[in-house]
Amino acid sequence: MGRVALGDQQAFTGVFEAVSGPVLGLVRTVLRDPAQSEEVAQEVLVEVWRTAARYQPARGSVMTWVLTLAHRRAVDRVRSEQAASAREKRVALLDHTPAYDEVVEQVESRLEREQVRRCLRNLTELQRQSVTLAYYRGLSYREVAELLAAPLGTVKARMRDGLVRLRDCLGVGA
Repeated sequence: MGRVALGDQQAFTGVFEAVSGPVLGLVRTVLRDPAQSEEVAQEVLVEVWRTAARYQPARGSVMTWVLTLAHRRAVDRVRSEQAASAREKRVALLDHTPAYDEVVEQVESRLEREQVRRCLRNLTELQRQSVTLAYYRGLSYREVAELLAAPLGTVKARMRDGLVRLRDCLGVGA
């Protein structure tokens, strides 16, 4: 392995011939897919070539070191495949979530409009006209006062009082 770490191709050929069969066998038992097993075995052998300097003889034989690399790489591939499968399942579930229920929204909106109309009927005429002109027609206080031929201060006070009564009628918190 020392010569492989220095870039000796003949030394690597010897290591390759000694470990390639056991590496492929180990990877195949973990992955079970022949094509993926060959791919992972190739990755392991490339890693052996690139990282030969990391081999420490005191920690075990070359075969043990290479098979440890192979087992880790195969387990990583299994985990990666499982994660990808889980992501695909989540995406598939999201694609099958029910569409936004427009009927429910329309019914709720209609009920809210009816409640607002009922509450508007409880206001005085000036309050109802002021609120309606300001909020449904988008007029300013001054424009509402001019249209109703009422003093600006009176329109502001009636609108404020009308909005307070609407809030209370609709049950909206302050």
